[in-house]
Amino acid sequence: MTARLLLGQTLEFTANPFLEGKDSARHRERGGILIEHGVIVAVDQAETLRSDHPEAEVVDHGMDLILPGFVDAHVHYPQTGIIASWGRRLIDWLNTYTFPEESRFGDQDYADRMAALYLDFSLANGITTAASYCTIHPESVDALMGQAAKRGMRMVAGKVMMDRNAPDTLRDDAQTGYDQSKALLQRWHGRDRLSYAITPRFAPTSTPAQLEAAGALWAEHPDCAMQTHLSEQHEEIALVRELFPQDPDYFGVYERFGLTGPGAIMGHAIHLQPREIEAMASTGTGVAHCPTSNAFIGSGPQCDVRGLVERGIPVGLATDVGGGSSFSMLHTMAAAYEMGQLRGDSLHARELLWLATGGAAEVLRLDGKVGRLAAGVEADLTVIDLASTPIIAERASRARDIWDALFATIMLGDDRAIARTYVAGKPVEQMG
Repeated sequence: MTARLLLGQTLEFTANPFLEGKDSARHRERGGILIEHGVIVAVDQAETLRSDHPEAEVVDHGMDLILPGFVDAHVHYPQTGIIASWGRRLIDWLNTYTFPEESRFGDQDYADRMAALYLDFSLANGITTAASYCTIHPESVDALMGQAAKRGMRMVAGKVMMDRNAPDTLRDDAQTGYDQSKALLQRWHGRDRLSYAITPRFAPTSTPAQLEAAGALWAEHPDCAMQTHLSEQHEEIALVRELFPQDPDYFGVYERFGLTGPGAIMGHAIHLQPREIEAMASTGTGVAHCPTSNAFIGSGPQCDVRGLVERGIPVGLATDVGGGSSFSMLHTMAAAYEMGQLRGDSLHARELLWLATGGAAEVLRLDGKVGRLAAGVEADLTVIDLASTPIIAERASRARDIWDALFATIMLGDDRAIARTYVAGKPVEQMG
């Protein structure tokens, strides 16, 4: 197979910018990325790579910026069709929109169609890896994993386990949830570029017996991910306190059932108590920050991204479609900036980009596989046009440096800024 050499501007993270600041990344105005067999072989100056590899097929992206493909740390692909549904708090939103839609995913054809639509929207926005909740139906997992495999994508997903406080059409039980999850895990985990995530939806919709079963399954397969929700809204936290009065707090419920630690992805984590933060740090539990959802459903700006990272908690960015209001990771980064502003914390463009790439990869335990431009990392890439609209071009012409130019695209950009997406080194056909 002929090597492929992509040319353009490049940004390489060598460390977490929350911890290392401006020394965490290297910008090459005329850089190159050499790819063989779907993996990055080298990142260097363009002319150096052209000279050293004259046989490589050259694809010149001019002054466009080549970045790692975006990594979405928390999404609900079955909610694709109900994104931007009007005005509800979390529990009302679930009952009014989410649960009726998710009840349709026992139909394999419908699940396949929505999985394909979700993945194509994601790729059009430069998202090449995601951690997705499916529904209680095994068909929903087969649909997403099968469609992701067709596209060669790296994907993390799992069947939702939910045995109370949900409609009859969306409840399993502790044993069925365990058995079906295990069968799906055995079918998909480690196949192609796919990974399974054990997925109790959240504590209010699982009995202690089901949470115990989920913890047992994860203990049997610790190389899987585990995803759930934590402290999204005050009403939810109050319900957890009522359902689990013996536990010290919301995170303590998951601790009791063995659902914390590296590979555990806690969606939202907004209204945390000091004990919970200390426990998350000591266990290595990760957080998926969902700023568009936190605004859209009214959960609040209280997720202390910087404070969590500085405590050693892995944090990644997430669209949370469809509670989140956009498939765009650029829009999600912009929302993270605005949420930070409400907290008095101005996240830098390099920090926003990290959350959407290397940070999210760390949360999913995929660091070293995706999320960075580095030798040995899989060649999932997004190419950004830094002048995709007239106003962005005008703003970029005044940029002081690459971060200033990128920030303009983060705040003003959308899918028009995605000039090209690559999956395992191959260009993705753009949606018409």
